[in-house]
Amino acid sequence: MSQKERDRLKVLTEAKDELITQKQAAEQLQLSERQIRRLLRSLRQIGDRAVLHGLRGRSSNRKTSVEVEQRAIAELRDNGQCHDFGPSYATEHVRKTLEIQVSKDTVRKWMITAGLWQSRKRKVEDVHPWRPRRSCRGELVQWDTCVHDWLEGRGDRIYLIAMIDDASSHVFARFASHDTTEENMRVLWAYLERFGRPLEFYTDKAAMFEVTPKQAAGKDAQHMPATQITRALAELGIGRISAHSPQAKGRIERFFATAQDRLVKGLRLAGASSLDAANQYLEEEFLPEFNLRFAHQPANLTDAHRPLEATLHHLAASLSHVEMRTVTNDYTIQFRGERYQISRASIAVGMKGQPVRVEARLDGAIAVRYNGSYLDIGRCVSKSDTDNLQVNQFSKPVRKDHNSGGRSKWMQNLHLQDQKPIWQLSR
Repeated sequence: MSQKERDRLKVLTEAKDELITQKQAAEQLQLSERQIRRLLRSLRQIGDRAVLHGLRGRSSNRKTSVEVEQRAIAELRDNGQCHDFGPSYATEHVRKTLEIQVSKDTVRKWMITAGLWQSRKRKVEDVHPWRPRRSCRGELVQWDTCVHDWLEGRGDRIYLIAMIDDASSHVFARFASHDTTEENMRVLWAYLERFGRPLEFYTDKAAMFEVTPKQAAGKDAQHMPATQITRALAELGIGRISAHSPQAKGRIERFFATAQDRLVKGLRLAGASSLDAANQYLEEEFLPEFNLRFAHQPANLTDAHRPLEATLHHLAASLSHVEMRTVTNDYTIQFRGERYQISRASIAVGMKGQPVRVEARLDGAIAVRYNGSYLDIGRCVSKSDTDNLQVNQFSKPVRKDHNSGGRSKWMQNLHLQDQKPIWQLSR
């Protein structure tokens, strides 16, 4: 019984004992005299319970039936794929599979009662300064890679490379076989083709984004060259900001936390066991549903993404491994242990000793650019390769062993014959 109900009981008891009038009781409780007479009648019939609500202790008329609860719990307990489902994902699962329309809190109570979930108090975490979202979509895009056992041992190890818009929380992601510069460039290529060029990317300080400056004792830090991804972003007119802590890019970290829960279970239910199957589920089911549910409208509807200009932005050239090489006196260049000959038609005056830009593109092609124009090149066949080719073509056949099977006995017991030592024969 609450304090308010106790106070009401005191006034009603005084009115029943005629210590105060019913009119005075109505004024004190701010009720009508007719309601006071009803309460006094109930007080005489059932006692102090008259001040309690009549539905207290009774089940709600809208309570879900026990049969529905047992069906949901049986699905979550007996299905081996649901052993680690939390209340939120379990609610969506029973809604899809069993068409049971209940709230997340109801499923949480069911799971706690059945021993499938344990309620725990949330710990107070370190507080980091709040930063407002960017106002327009495309102003800032957070970019990171998550290492996790996405397939739960059903296939090779894969990595999730994701980009999330800071203004709208819209996610673009792909699975990759390795977390390398080339794989990140492929995901960046797909993002740029679909949405355009954002103003800035927000990344961590991984080696593919930033080289740690080398600093000796008592000396200033050396200026390090840009990485391949940072160079490519600069060529495309896209800025990059380095985050000094994981909490600074908390938006994409929270997405990874959600993906490690929901995406892993979705891949399990879909039976994905390969890179292609995981990407198919990610693109066709998970991301559309995630963006529909969690992405929201930015403060400003203007899209800050800028289009790709065909004359200015060549993705194949920018998103490649670029190195500078020097043209030798015979108009050749060396790259990755190979020598390439510049064709006669591409040779220009003063080219000897000049630097050229060599691009190892994502499709495996090699392109060389000099003064803004691409050169025709061909791989040089070295003398050793030619000699090996000639040996394979013109070498003599191996001499036939005519004594195969031991038909000749001329060397039999040769080691048993009396012979002089070598030191005597040398005199």
